Amino acid sequence: MEKNPKRKGQMDFALYITVILLCAFGLIMVFSASYYYAQNNADLNYDGLYYLKNQAKYLAAGLVVMITLSHIDYHRWEKYKTVALLATIVLMIMTVFWGEEINGARRWLNIFGLFTFQPSEFAKFALILYMASFMARHPGRMKDFVHGVVPLLIIMFAICVTLLMQRNMSMMMIVMLIGFVMLFLGGADIRHLVGLCLLAVPVFFLAASMEEYRWARLTIFTNPWADPQGKGYQLIQSLYALGSGGLFGKGLNFSTQKLLFLTYGESDFIFAIIGEELGFVGCVVVIAAYFFLTCRGIRIAARCKDRFGSLLAAGITSVLALQVAVNIGVATSSVPPTGQTLPFISAGGTSLIIFMAAVGILLNISRNGESM
Repeated sequence: MEKNPKRKGQMDFALYITVILLCAFGLIMVFSASYYYAQNNADLNYDGLYYLKNQAKYLAAGLVVMITLSHIDYHRWEKYKTVALLATIVLMIMTVFWGEEINGARRWLNIFGLFTFQPSEFAKFALILYMASFMARHPGRMKDFVHGVVPLLIIMFAICVTLLMQRNMSMMMIVMLIGFVMLFLGGADIRHLVGLCLLAVPVFFLAASMEEYRWARLTIFTNPWADPQGKGYQLIQSLYALGSGGLFGKGLNFSTQKLLFLTYGESDFIFAIIGEELGFVGCVVVIAAYFFLTCRGIRIAARCKDRFGSLLAAGITSVLALQVAVNIGVATSSVPPTGQTLPFISAGGTSLIIFMAAVGILLNISRNGESM
């Protein structure tokens, strides 16, 4: 018998607690940001608690999913990588033809009138699962562009085309970034990646120029005051919210911008409401929490005993960090406006459950890490 056996089965408790705290904080901020809007909205039956109840319902489901997945061996998911990817693409194509149209885009699929979700949220993690498995099984092929990189590019291309058909270019860009990060982590030749990035730039601008609203989003963030009552309105109101919060904020529930000035304050722009109510200090604490999650994810990936688990953990962590950066970048007018949520905090059932499921898998991977 070994005198000093390695500890096994201990999940990353710090990661788990941090996610729970962020979700609880999210409930508070969703209520604060949405109460006035919901109370004055006939479509929501003037129910000020509408978003809070909805978020609490999805949070409860997300907790069950996260805890359950934290106890299921992550190796099992590798068997379903192709099924998960194909099912996601099929659902996204169905969304193009039969999805609900909201604000000129078809991104939501209604299932028998019971619930609505965004299949594109699945696409990010289905891609990570497939790429992690492929690169773990064929590490020697990743330096070969034709036999290693091209098969994965085809998968990325298929997902991106369906996203463009949904008029969801922001998600398409995130999927592309995730794909490139995974290729880098999987050992692809850096020259191939640089070449692909150079090729992607004109393709990106071409896709943006094909729709007037895309081009407007791409240009307005540099100077939202160029169109203060039109394309730049949301960004200006977000900046007003952040600026008026000062160091310590106006206090919880005392936001002015949520009084029908800033749209989507409970979802896409919830970071602006956080800044207004809790100030610079509150924003720093939230960013620090996400930074801590990212560090724990990197730690889990580095300690994992097998290549598949390491790549899967790194991919999940990359999605989390990237989406946080994009959401905060939009709220601060640092990147073009997108419709990406702030993980665990923004209102949005699909996003919340998917991210909590991903954390559940990450927690399970942490059980297979080397002890220090």
